[in-house]
Amino acid sequence: MTDSAAHPGATAPDDLIQVGHITGAYGIRGGIRVAPYSMDADALLNIKTWWLDKPSLRPVQVRNAKYHSGDVTATLVDVIDREGAEALKGATVQVSRADFPALPEDEYYWTDLIGLETVNLQGEALGKVTDMMHNGAQSILRITPVPDPNAAPDVKAPERLVPFVDQYVKTVDLQARLITLDWGLDY
Repeated sequence: MTDSAAHPGATAPDDLIQVGHITGAYGIRGGIRVAPYSMDADALLNIKTWWLDKPSLRPVQVRNAKYHSGDVTATLVDVIDREGAEALKGATVQVSRADFPALPEDEYYWTDLIGLETVNLQGEALGKVTDMMHNGAQSILRITPVPDPNAAPDVKAPERLVPFVDQYVKTVDLQARLITLDWGLDY
């Protein structure tokens, strides 16, 4: 069972990021299975306070978490049986961005790249990073192009899918919220 009164009046941080969702119970002693939204799931494995949105947004303490068959399995301090774990199925798992583990230089969390503007080496605007995906070999920037003011109103430019590799990504400036790419407007 879960103790929903364990953190009465807890105020959620302003920088919560969804990092996964609970898909069900794991084992008979209150373990949960979480589908991570990232290939490496560092936040799920290393951060000890998660925020769950079921039944309402509240912090939970993580006893332990580990990879298991592509998912993360975890035990939470206040979940003591399978019934309590099953009750959390469908909850999103959020963590404070401030708690994310530090990354080596030139590595980035996807959440930090989404929303950045992109330009090519010629200074031409390519659009905004609206999502990221992984194709098995590398991460891919999903870029929504800048609308063409000369195009018919019902004609949308197709999104750009740019591999997030050194060959195409020349600079990432998080402060300026800008990525410079070696990518033509006609690609």
